[in-house]
Amino acid sequence: MIRRLYDWTMRLADTRYALWALALVAFAESSFFPIPPDVLLIPMIIARPSRAFMYAALATVSSVVGGLAGYWIGFGLNEAVAQPIIDFYGATDDVAHMRDWFNEYGAWAVVVAGVTPFPFKIITIVSGMTSLNLVVFLLSALFARALRFFIVAALLWKFGEPIRDFIDRRLALVFTLFCVLLIGGFAAIAYL
Repeated sequence: MIRRLYDWTMRLADTRYALWALALVAFAESSFFPIPPDVLLIPMIIARPSRAFMYAALATVSSVVGGLAGYWIGFGLNEAVAQPIIDFYGATDDVAHMRDWFNEYGAWAVVVAGVTPFPFKIITIVSGMTSLNLVVFLLSALFARALRFFIVAALLWKFGEPIRDFIDRRLALVFTLFCVLLIGGFAAIAYL
């Protein structure tokens, strides 16, 4: 199943829907969706390295716009939408703790969550819930997401073929490491 998903994603990179799919996943992941855009970004760059930085720019812009949606979910839709999302990720108790220090260190929280596997959507929603300064939020999110996606793009652009060969030969290992990082991000919520 993993191999079929990987092959499907690699084929998607050569379709007219690839950019739309990447933009949609990057947007949704920043506000409510559990799957990070890397699952599309990485295979798309490996399949078409000449477009690596364009893909990174698209993922960055879409993620920041999605982060703005997450901010507004936390700011204006707290009870109706934000709380069920937070409950879904098991972060209810952590959000109560985060509110105490978030306005003082909110920009750093946005940057750290934006470049790590930590669920970015939790930070975008809490940013809105705590009314973090919108300009600070947007600049922090833009910096963090650009850093994350452009580093991935640069590494894959520079070392793409060996990385592709490695992934092709060790897909199960790569998938396992990706899942460990993803789960680790969710587990990090418990330690804030």
